[in-house]
Amino acid sequence: MRTVSRTAVPALTTEQMRAVDHAMVEDLHIELVQMMENAGRSLAELAIIRFSPCSVTIHLANRGCQVQVVLTEPGHLTPVPAHQADILARMGVTIASRPATADLIIDALIGYSLRGDPAGAAAQLITWANGQAAPVLALDTPSGLDLTTGTAATPAVWAAATLTLALPKVGLLDAPNVGELYLADISVPALVYHRMGIPVPGFFRQSSLLRID
Repeated sequence: MRTVSRTAVPALTTEQMRAVDHAMVEDLHIELVQMMENAGRSLAELAIIRFSPCSVTIHLANRGCQVQVVLTEPGHLTPVPAHQADILARMGVTIASRPATADLIIDALIGYSLRGDPAGAAAQLITWANGQAAPVLALDTPSGLDLTTGTAATPAVWAAATLTLALPKVGLLDAPNVGELYLADISVPALVYHRMGIPVPGFFRQSSLLRID
C-alpha cells in the first residue's frame, strides 16, 4: 500500500465535504448508494489487510468473517442505509440489539453530521467500543470527533485506525483518537475538486487505498 505525506494531501472542512457530496449527487447524478458501496469495499479491504479478523462487529460478511451489525435506531434509518440493512438481513447477517465481543470493531456510527456530544444508543456503543480489547477501525472519522476542529466530544471513539473517504478532513490530521490514518477513493471525479478550486494530485492511479503519514 502506498504511503503519502499528510502535507501533500489537501484536507477538507466539514462544509467543503458537504459541497463535494452535493456536487456528486445533484450535479453529476452519482448516487449516494454508489459512494457507500465504494466506501464499504475499501473498508473491507483495509480491515482484512490491516487486522486479519475472524469475527467482526459490522462488516465483512462476504470475506469469510463472522459478522454482526448493531444499529443505534433500526426503525429510523434513512433510505440508503435502510436499503443496505435490508440486503444484510436477506443475506442472513445478524443485526443485533447489543454488540458482542469480536476480533475487530468497525465504527460507522456518526459521520461529519455530528452536533454536540453523542447521546443515547450512540453514546452507549461508543463507550462499549472503547472498553473492548479488540481494536476499532473507524469509517471516515472516529464517532464523536469534530472533523473541522479536531475536538473530541464526550464520549468519542478512540480508534486504532481510521479510513477516511475522498480526501482527509482537517480535524483528522492532528486528533489523537484517529490512530493510523488511511484514505479511500470513492470515485469523486477531479472535476468536482477543480470547480471548488482545490488542486488534487492523482493519488489513486495505482491503488484505491493509501496510508497517510
